[in-house]
Amino acid sequence: MESSESSEAAPSNELLTQVPTPQVVTLVESLEHPWGLTWLPDGTMLVTERPGRVRIIKDGVLDPTPVSGLPEVLARGQGGLMDVSVHPQFAENQWVYFTYADGTGSANRTRVARARFDGSDLSDWQVIFEVNRTKEGTQHFGSRLVWMPDSTLLVSIGDGGNPPVELEGDLIRNQAQNLGSHLGSLVRINDDGSPPANNPFVDTANADPAIWSYGHRNIQGVAIDSVTGQVWATEHGSKGGDELNLIAAGENYGWPIVTHSREYSGGEISSERSRPGMVDPLIVWTPSIAPSGLAVYRGDRVPQWQGDLFAGGLVSQSIQHIKLDASGAVLSQTPIDIGQRVRDVAQGPDGWIYVLTDEPNGRLVRLEPG
Repeated sequence: MESSESSEAAPSNELLTQVPTPQVVTLVESLEHPWGLTWLPDGTMLVTERPGRVRIIKDGVLDPTPVSGLPEVLARGQGGLMDVSVHPQFAENQWVYFTYADGTGSANRTRVARARFDGSDLSDWQVIFEVNRTKEGTQHFGSRLVWMPDSTLLVSIGDGGNPPVELEGDLIRNQAQNLGSHLGSLVRINDDGSPPANNPFVDTANADPAIWSYGHRNIQGVAIDSVTGQVWATEHGSKGGDELNLIAAGENYGWPIVTHSREYSGGEISSERSRPGMVDPLIVWTPSIAPSGLAVYRGDRVPQWQGDLFAGGLVSQSIQHIKLDASGAVLSQTPIDIGQRVRDVAQGPDGWIYVLTDEPNGRLVRLEPG
C-alpha cells in the first residue's frame, strides 16, 4: 500500500548480490509530490506534481512557472495528477498524455487525457479514456502510462480501494476479476483512446475490449524492455505481498483470489498463493516496499546494467536493482538507498537513470556509478 500501511522495507528471499552502490546525485529540488516524468525530443523534461501542475526542467533548471492549460484534478489521498508521457510522434503532432483522478470523494475515476504542448503551454485538452466505474474514496487509482512498440498505450488502473469500500454490493477489490470493469486491470488503447482490434478480449462476451490483463491490485510501475519486448509491472500488495510480474496479454494475475497479501487487520485475504490459469509473481516483497516507478535499463552509460530492472519503493525509500537471466528469471536484487519515498524511475534519453521522490520538497535525482 502506498503510504502508511507498512513501515518496514526488505527484499524477498531472492539472493542479494554485493555490488557497489550507485551514487545518488540530486539535480532539482522544490517539486511538490512529483509523480511522473517524460522527455521531449530536445531533451526538455516534463514533470507532473500530484496537486495538479506540470513543470518544465530544461538544461537541469526548473522553470519557476508551471505549465498552463490543465483542468482541475481530484488531488486528495492517492489521487491527483499522475503520469505523463510524450507521444512517440511528438515532433509531428505535439501530443502529451496524462493520467489523473477526476470527480469527488464519493464518485471518482481515473482518466487519460492528451493535450498539445508548444514548449510552454498546453492546449486542446481531450479526455480520451476513463474508467467505466466510478468509486468512492481516494485509494488505488493506478496509474502508469507506457507506449508499446506499435504506438498503442498501456495504462494501469487500480482496483478501487481497500475494505470496507464496496461497489454494487461487493468489496470493490473483486472488480479486478470482472472483465467488464476496468478496475484492477492494465488497459491497452490506441492513441485516440479507442481499443485496438487485436486486444485479447475484443470477442469475449461481457468483457470490456480495452482490457489487456487483469487480476491486479494497484500497478504503479510499468516498463517495456525495448530489446525483448517484455512488459514488466510492479504492484502494491495489501499487508505485504507486493509483486513483480511479467505481463502477457489476456492473462489473469490473481488478485484477490490468489495473493501473498494479508488484510490490514491481520487476517488472510485468501488461502491460495497459486492457482492453475493464474500467473505467479516473479518476486513477492513482504514486508512491503510499496512499489512505484519501474525502468528496464537499456542505456550505454553503464554496460553492466544492461537488461536490469530498477524498481522504486515508496515505503522502503529505495530502488531494488534486479538482475535477470536471458529468459527473464530473477537472479538477484540489491537495494539502492535513496532516503526519500521513490515515486518514479525512468531511463533518460542520455542513458542515465532518473528518479523522482514523493515528498513536499521532492527531488529529481540521477543514479551514477559509485
